[in-house]
Amino acid sequence: MNEILITRSAGLRYRNDGPLVVSDVDLVVSTGSALGIVGESGSGKTSLSRLLVGVLPPTEGEVLIDGAPWHTVKRRDQNRRRVQMVFQDPYGSLNPWMPVRDAVAEPIQYWQGITRRAARDKASELLAETGLSEDFIDRRPTELSGGQCQRAGIARALACDPDVLVADEPTSSLDVSVQAQILNLLVTLRQQRGLALVLVSHDLSVIRYATDDAIVMYGGKVVEHGPTKELLAAPRHPYTRILVDSIPGKEGGMHMAPATPQPGHWCVFASLCPNLQADCVDRPVSFKNAARGAACAHPLPDQALNHEAATRLQSTHVGRSSAFGIGQ
Repeated sequence: MNEILITRSAGLRYRNDGPLVVSDVDLVVSTGSALGIVGESGSGKTSLSRLLVGVLPPTEGEVLIDGAPWHTVKRRDQNRRRVQMVFQDPYGSLNPWMPVRDAVAEPIQYWQGITRRAARDKASELLAETGLSEDFIDRRPTELSGGQCQRAGIARALACDPDVLVADEPTSSLDVSVQAQILNLLVTLRQQRGLALVLVSHDLSVIRYATDDAIVMYGGKVVEHGPTKELLAAPRHPYTRILVDSIPGKEGGMHMAPATPQPGHWCVFASLCPNLQADCVDRPVSFKNAARGAACAHPLPDQALNHEAATRLQSTHVGRSSAFGIGQ
């Protein structure tokens, strides 16, 4: 598979004198892959997604698109269209005064250099592909439901003919009855179009269903990574274990205090870790010296998740499948 996006020790501050909200992230997004980014609110996952689409430049390290740093990619460069974002707020991602067909046609006309009429025809096809019926395509976002707006937002992202879709909590603001429909749409589009999908979510069952690999973030750092099902079935990092053991729950995860690393603490989770040992604060911990994808000096034993927690994770997934048509 071709490597489309690469981050190398990527970090981000929102102010020159502010804290790092993302730190030392290394990852690769390849053609057709499906990567999950999971963590609590404040873990840095949304900030990382903005680095991936080139909205924000990294403060440290680099983010590369097809081998070129994002900040060197010009507005008209074809690489600019290759990575598109689906936002959490479907209403906020669209112009409230513009009918959704025109909103989708705009980037088509920009990138393909075709007439407005031809672009509108193509926009109609994209909106149909994302499941928005013809009765609604000439309405403004304020006249649509949240799910309909999210379909329009996905169509607008597809208008650029991207290779990567970065979806930041795309279902969290929607009614429960609509969430799985949008998730299934993203999975179908990935399969049919050969897209790479980067799915950001706090919901472990969503990540389990829609991704092949996942990273777990805490305090702006990646604390564990690996194949999604293996990571959730047998977590090696104590924080991942806490997340998985907290299922069931509507949010899919446990709300803990924000990370507040102590001076000298190399591990971002050290101040809250139930398995803290003396040498945890004496040496740096990264994937370069970590065991099996866990940034932990003392990773948990390589054994399956306890039966009770594994059953809860599976039943949450099955429950959503039965209600909303998500397959196994």
